[in-house]
Amino acid sequence: MNTKITIAIDGFSSTGKSTLAKQLAKHLGYIYVDTGAMYRAVAYFAMQKGFITSSTFDKSALIAALPTIQLSFEFNETLGFAEMYLNNENVETQIRTIEVSNYVSKVAEVSEVRAKLVEQQQEMGKNKGIVMDGRDIGTVVFPEAELKIFMTASAATRAQRRFAELQQKGDEVSYEEVLKNVEERDYIDTHRADSPLVIADDAIEIDNSELNKAEQFTIVLDLVNEVIKAI
Repeated sequence: MNTKITIAIDGFSSTGKSTLAKQLAKHLGYIYVDTGAMYRAVAYFAMQKGFITSSTFDKSALIAALPTIQLSFEFNETLGFAEMYLNNENVETQIRTIEVSNYVSKVAEVSEVRAKLVEQQQEMGKNKGIVMDGRDIGTVVFPEAELKIFMTASAATRAQRRFAELQQKGDEVSYEEVLKNVEERDYIDTHRADSPLVIADDAIEIDNSELNKAEQFTIVLDLVNEVIKAI
């Protein structure tokens, strides 16, 4: 019996949620949706339009422009995963910068932005067979998901991982700047009024501070198989 389930992966920034979700989706033949990329794309849009800067944020202008924002994922066979498109433009590279990271949590606080993206996310997962990662997947987007994972690690560990990624891409950024960004995003994500980052009551928490990617994948795949067997 080919039973398909919904897998919700939540957690703090830079805990490797997307890496794990991609691994699971590929192994299971499921659809993978990176909700963080969706919020990053909206933040990038706001930056391009001048709605958000280091000192200002015109939320009203962003809300008014939401109907003009079209988001989609297109699978890149060479890379082996779907890339983020904003109004038919591939923005996968542009949305991964530290500048976008500095604004994304503030943009994600806006209730109208969340409502628009949650509606799209729920539509994507209506037929199950999906792995989705983000901040509120198990609590808001798919509260009935058969498997909910909440990933965490120390801020220092997450900052070091993110710093290494950015260095590899050639971005000029200091570890201190990345750590500050991680800590600020943690605070905003856990304190926002609309859909704050919390652990769902039925989520399984995994601290991957001391786990490598293979160990983490094995642990979660075992959980997936347990859930499917129990259905």
